[in-house]
Amino acid sequence: MMILSKQYHVVHFLVNFVSTFVYSHIPSTLEGPFPPLTVPFDPSLPTVSIDLPDTDPRVRRNVHGFQPEQISLSLSTSHHSLWVSWITGEFQIGYNIKPLDPKTVSSVVHYGTSRTALVREARGQSLIYNQLYPYEGLQNYTSGIIHHVQLRGLEPSTVYYYQCGDPSLQAMSDIYYFRTMPISGPKSYPGRVAVVGDLGLTYNTTTTINHLTSNKPDLLLLIGDVTYANLYLTNGTGSDCYSCSFPHTPIHETYQPRWDYWGRFMQNLVSKVPMMVVEGNHEIEKQAEDKQFVAYSSRFAFPSEESGSSSTFYYSFNAGGIHFIMLGAYTDYARTGKQYKWLERDLASVDRSETPWLVATWHPPWYSTYKAHYREAECMRVHIEDLLYSYGVDIVLNGHIHAYERSNRVYNYNLDPCGPVHITIGDGGNREKMAIKFADEPGNCPDPSSTPDPYMGGFCATNFTFGPAVSKFCWDRQPNYSAFRESSFGYGILEVKNETWALWSWYRNQDSYNEVGDQIYIVRQPHLCPINQKVCREYFAAI
Repeated sequence: MMILSKQYHVVHFLVNFVSTFVYSHIPSTLEGPFPPLTVPFDPSLPTVSIDLPDTDPRVRRNVHGFQPEQISLSLSTSHHSLWVSWITGEFQIGYNIKPLDPKTVSSVVHYGTSRTALVREARGQSLIYNQLYPYEGLQNYTSGIIHHVQLRGLEPSTVYYYQCGDPSLQAMSDIYYFRTMPISGPKSYPGRVAVVGDLGLTYNTTTTINHLTSNKPDLLLLIGDVTYANLYLTNGTGSDCYSCSFPHTPIHETYQPRWDYWGRFMQNLVSKVPMMVVEGNHEIEKQAEDKQFVAYSSRFAFPSEESGSSSTFYYSFNAGGIHFIMLGAYTDYARTGKQYKWLERDLASVDRSETPWLVATWHPPWYSTYKAHYREAECMRVHIEDLLYSYGVDIVLNGHIHAYERSNRVYNYNLDPCGPVHITIGDGGNREKMAIKFADEPGNCPDPSSTPDPYMGGFCATNFTFGPAVSKFCWDRQPNYSAFRESSFGYGILEVKNETWALWSWYRNQDSYNEVGDQIYIVRQPHLCPINQKVCREYFAAI
């Protein structure tokens, strides 16, 4: 163990040495494709995390009556609008629950550009949700009252102060603040966009969020797998591996209070910084009447309607000169389905002179080389990759794999200067094990029949028909499309500098706040990679 740890530190020192003294600058994708690099796993790091207990003061309810808690922000489609969400009242869990009546508490936000003059008012809607299990011995759950209020008519790049709650009940929050996104344009970008996936609520999660907060993000993207409430039985008993510990439960149970604990812990950050979420497999949470994703769809506000989507699983929004597309991997993505048709319309509507950068996100990656979930999302790739490529998507962000990996520019498993850079960043700190095995290592290539996810469609991952891995299911070395990979908890920061240059930085939890584990300039080359101009012209002519 000591020898392996020394080997790791020597390799990591050499990586930093080369980056600092040989390059003498931060590399860019213009210098790629880069030879594949694997940083060996540091055996001194823990591979599992421990969840925060319900006794931790950071997850305890510290308000009374119908005072707001779990306050969070999310963006609408542009800087003009923003959502404020919160919860009032207490959840219930047990055998005889009685849901609260949302009509008994109003949804009100007072806001303005001065802390002492909250002169504007917005009102919204409220709801509750239930998590019900029709099996003897399983406890049911009903949430507190969830409020979503949309603020409109906001100015770009402006600090607003706000207070939420119900003034008629003298149940208003403290005063918080946020800064709106910059106006959309080729020279206008948010300073720092934080990206994290597979977060959970562990002691490693707290390190990730503290580390991330120190980088002062303007926006947070959470790429699926939020609370891991589905690693628990309804009685609050948890496990790192649900199927291993509870193989005979009549339904995959969840312990919904973990959502409330998570919302309380995250409030300090997301009451000031907007958070945009897309669903992961841990949000499925099947319950009575075959309902799924109920907590996910109820607790967050999404700009679905504003972006022309009929679903909380997929939507889009602008943040300055970046157009973000959030896609659903656990809903229909076939070319004949609603999501694909929406995606076609959304991509055709993007004006790259106004939002030059196009960033797509969803939970399970297409180009991960780890053994865990290897090629699991292949059917989604088969259906959607051509469309994203034709419109010149610049960056793809994924989670699901509990480790970090950055690709060279890639399309259809080939190095391609016009393909996007795929980044897997599912290393937020959840209690499941860290991914440390690679599919290209001897004995690690999975059986192809074991790779499909039943929630994601059929079987599409077959042996490669071209390239160094022809007639094989896995490469026998790190694939050339994989530029950098390392198993460690952390998060990323995206800083778009102008129309063509963006800085991507990956931070590891074990490092100091200003030390990066991986860093590169991602450079757009629109002159080399023209987008689907014909379709765009037809779209704009139609409107």
